[in-house]
Amino acid sequence: MYENLSEPMSLKKEIKLYSGTGNPALAEKVADILHLELQGLKIEKFANGEIYARFDESVRGDDVFFIQSLSGANVNDLLMETLVVADAAKRASASKFTAVIPHYCYARQDRKASSREPITARLVANLLEAAGVNQVITVDLHQGQIQGFFDIPVTHLTALYLIGDYFKAKDFDWENTVVVSPDMGRAKVAKRLSDYLGCEVAIAHKSRPKHNASEVMGIIGDIKGKTCIVNDDMIDTAGTLCGSVRKLKEMGAGDIYVSATHGIFSGAAIERLQDAPLVECVVTDIIPCEAADKPGSKIKTVSVANELAEAINSVYMRKSVSEIFGGQGAEI
Repeated sequence: MYENLSEPMSLKKEIKLYSGTGNPALAEKVADILHLELQGLKIEKFANGEIYARFDESVRGDDVFFIQSLSGANVNDLLMETLVVADAAKRASASKFTAVIPHYCYARQDRKASSREPITARLVANLLEAAGVNQVITVDLHQGQIQGFFDIPVTHLTALYLIGDYFKAKDFDWENTVVVSPDMGRAKVAKRLSDYLGCEVAIAHKSRPKHNASEVMGIIGDIKGKTCIVNDDMIDTAGTLCGSVRKLKEMGAGDIYVSATHGIFSGAAIERLQDAPLVECVVTDIIPCEAADKPGSKIKTVSVANELAEAINSVYMRKSVSEIFGGQGAEI
């Protein structure tokens, strides 16, 4: 009866991929690239709005990856959903829980700009760690310093070159094209994009009297008659952005394109963008947008699914996706 106790036990570690309710379509794309199936996870709400989560199968000893974009009108529910799922995984003895958070919420408050303000980016980091998250994968944080708020590994990806590839495919005269930074804080990122595209860079100087409001005061650089690509990390209400586009037009800009990693599109943002004097607004599919890519819509999307899949694979296998798939169409 006990004769085999001296033999080593065979423990099989598996990768388990789960999706929250924030962006299941993106999670499906990632799963397809990795040749995995999204596993069963029950997420419900009690009558009073509290979140309930339960894994449909055992995750004991497994590497759990939970894909969840924290954005939208129900951002607080999505954050709480992530915390509850992380706690469930920890108590179910998962080997490791990685939160794949393409959009990191509360990131705009990453410092105390005035007295008696919170630093919510740090607060969210603390909550994730307390819930049992072992690693975070995210895309284009509002500020890179947010990585320092974590005591766990953070894989910080960028969609800048995906957006760059989108514009490279267009028939632009690059000698008469300029990447415009919407403010001084994005100047370095704008320079990286302009170097990648092989064009010039300009910087908008703005004043910001209150949240979600700013005004372009001037432009450092030459935009007159040139195709302008305005690049930012997020578009929320689009009020500031559309005001900047109109100001650029007044200053003599040619065709204007805008791009951002995170298309939050709160309130009447879509309508503002449709009415603004711009050609296209390019965002990623990190945040669902029903208006994107439809006939007549100025909203266009590029997918970050490949980047997320490679990051998940490297965290789990420490190998590239092309290696594990034998180089058959999986290179990123």
